Amino acid sequence: MTTKNYLSIYAKSFNWSGFFLPKKTYFKCSVLYDFCRTIDNIADRNIDLEIKKIELKEFRENFEKKDKNNSVIRNMWDLMDGKNISKKIVDDLFDGVNSDLKKEVRIKTEKELLIYSYRVAGTVGLMMAKIFGIKKKESLQRAIDLGIAMQLTNIARDVIEDKKKNRSYLIENSKDIFTSIKNMILRADTFYDSAFEGIKDIPLNCRFSIIVARRIYRQIGKKILKKNDIENYRKSGKIYVSNFGKMVQTLLSLKDLITLFFIKNKKYQRETEYNLINEDISLNERI
Repeated sequence: MTTKNYLSIYAKSFNWSGFFLPKKTYFKCSVLYDFCRTIDNIADRNIDLEIKKIELKEFRENFEKKDKNNSVIRNMWDLMDGKNISKKIVDDLFDGVNSDLKKEVRIKTEKELLIYSYRVAGTVGLMMAKIFGIKKKESLQRAIDLGIAMQLTNIARDVIEDKKKNRSYLIENSKDIFTSIKNMILRADTFYDSAFEGIKDIPLNCRFSIIVARRIYRQIGKKILKKNDIENYRKSGKIYVSNFGKMVQTLLSLKDLITLFFIKNKKYQRETEYNLINEDISLNERI
């Protein structure tokens, strides 16, 4: 299976926004996604937990050895070398996925949630920014924020599915589960807002694609909020944005593209969260 098929099958929202990328950049993003998807597929397979641990360990060891016989690994190393992507970022990604390989996963604190979200998604946002050639520290921080925002959206969307796997990423500060889901979406919105200004540093020919991806993914959260209660949420199944909805968000993204030219630089607002992650993971070394 080609990397392009991985994107079109597993990441329909990203594939939609990827249409607006130059072909060479799209290919590089596909290489990254193919690598991330390979890791995720190991963790998500419906097989014995111990077998998944072994498979992830073997894949990680092959990555460490730069196994040239594995095209996914070979292409990823070529990407890392070409775009100066630190191996530490990839190690963080492996650590995040590995943390899911337990009989029970329970996240209880804000710090645990932020570190997990950085590892499994903020890393991807950071590597994407490297692909686009972003060097400004604050914009790289905002790229991490976009990854975290999307992961928080995933958590809010997949509560029922995760429960079946004995995983809980919600910080349940209310007896009403839907209130906790709502709070997660509102938390994600603060990261979507933070990420927006960083898009200004993306080359113009790639900028619109990220604006579209941000809008479409954020729309998932808005659709969840419209369910109003946990019963409607349960009945909805997996919530997604339809093709028509993606078209609407794409048109609205034109407004965002224009807005970016006129907004004034604001001080980075997520330093508290950044510092929480930084207590355990040296983000400055990754950036």
